[in-house]
Amino acid sequence: MSEIAEAVAEESRQLAQGGENEPLVRIDELTKVFGTGSSQRVVLAGVNLDVPRGDWVAVVGPSGAGKSTLLQLVAALDTPSSGRVYFASRALHSLSEEQRAEFRRRSIGFVWQRHHLLADFTAAENVAAPLLLDGISHREALRQAGELLEQVGLGARAGQRASELSGGERQRVAIARALVNRPELLLADEPTGELDEQNAEAVFRLMEQLHHSRRLTTILATHNLALARRSRRVLALEHGFLVPAGEAAGASRMAGPSEAGGKERG
Repeated sequence: MSEIAEAVAEESRQLAQGGENEPLVRIDELTKVFGTGSSQRVVLAGVNLDVPRGDWVAVVGPSGAGKSTLLQLVAALDTPSSGRVYFASRALHSLSEEQRAEFRRRSIGFVWQRHHLLADFTAAENVAAPLLLDGISHREALRQAGELLEQVGLGARAGQRASELSGGERQRVAIARALVNRPELLLADEPTGELDEQNAEAVFRLMEQLHHSRRLTTILATHNLALARRSRRVLALEHGFLVPAGEAAGASRMAGPSEAGGKERG
């Protein structure tokens, strides 16, 4: 591990010590390698990261740096080549496939770059879908979906089909769907990547509001350093390691200097 990564690891350990700062997410020496032999590609080379409850961490880096891979490993959507991910001190590698699915359904909200809504379903039906999968009645699921759509400013659009909504509105519906099961952790993978500047700002501001009002822990992956700087802590994923964004050559080339939080194991 580099000296910079060691320093980040030590500072984050100090941040995570004690009571309410006990990390919700802990990543230890996480690696991910794709391919074999001469075609082998190391995406994550030993990532360490502590995320205390209530924290907002932005991970920046260019496309292909491994940001999406990192989030998928945290969500137990993929398995690491080595290393461990812990959620509330629970080792995800020890869970069965069924337990992982339950973990994702109960504890994780995921917002993707593309909204992945069902085009022929209404906004309310899209948001209600996770509740229906949990066995909640159709009427109650739609009621809860309607309340959440009100919170994201789309109460009046609840009955509109997803195909009739604008790009910014669809992403707001996707955020509502991600939060309908009241997860502890929100993972956002380039959530503004396909939006224009005005809609990107509106969606990001909404995420900020919901992070605080719903007491979320948030990990954001983005190449937009201007938005990332509004997070509590900013790290860059470079050469398979997490480093403070201000220390990362790639991050500097992307968008100039940033205010790195510098209190992360990385």
